[in-house]
Amino acid sequence: MIPAQAATGTSPDTGTWPEDEAPAPLAPRARMLPALGAVYRAQLSRARVARIPLLFVATFQSVGIMIMMRGVVDGGTEAESVVAGSSVLVVAFVALNLLAQYFGQLRAGGGLDHYATLPVPPAAVVLGAAAAYASFTVPGAVVTALAGGALFQLPMAHLWVLAAVIPLSGAALSGLGAALGLLAPRQEIATLCGQLGMSAALLLGVLPPAGMPPVVGWARDLLPSTYGVEALTRSYAAHPDWPAVAVDLGICAAVGVLSLAAATWAYRRAATR
Repeated sequence: MIPAQAATGTSPDTGTWPEDEAPAPLAPRARMLPALGAVYRAQLSRARVARIPLLFVATFQSVGIMIMMRGVVDGGTEAESVVAGSSVLVVAFVALNLLAQYFGQLRAGGGLDHYATLPVPPAAVVLGAAAAYASFTVPGAVVTALAGGALFQLPMAHLWVLAAVIPLSGAALSGLGAALGLLAPRQEIATLCGQLGMSAALLLGVLPPAGMPPVVGWARDLLPSTYGVEALTRSYAAHPDWPAVAVDLGICAAVGVLSLAAATWAYRRAATR
């Protein structure tokens, strides 16, 4: 407890503090970029040991799905959709599923109280954790895309589009995963929501969209990772439709901004309750 006089800088007797007894001023609030970098490095160091085995699981899962689909899909646009969806599925497994579990556990265990005491903006906490988790998806997504291209004999001259697909899809899915974990009333529900979201990314992203019922197509349009999958799918064409690729990436970026803003709001709401 801090006396009111100490908070206002006055002495209880004279109304002012002597120069040698005046309380030290509070440190200024950390700026956004330095705070973001500090949270990112801390989260990356903390999650490195625990999440790397799960990253291997996510990669093997996506590669295994492509191997199974190889017996059903021979090539063409369906094969392109399978490889693109499997590559983005690695991002969904880590950024959506694991991040929802992490924030659900953090809220249930009182870990948000620790972050609430730090002089860092709430957005830095959310963005730092999301960026750290999304960073783990880069090797797995690249390996999956390369393995899928070799398995289905797809052209990989424009695979550099993956450099834009991974961060933009990761931002959209990380924000969604963080929001689910922070808004869920219980840790078990946060885990369930994360797993359901990853299942949706699996079914709606990996399976070829051709021939799907209209309802499934509408649900696919609502999934943030769909636009990253579409952009990567278009890049396998001999002459990609670059304006369409740019539109897909732009939509993915806009959804990422909205989902991270929603996660920041959910963090403030959870930290103050």
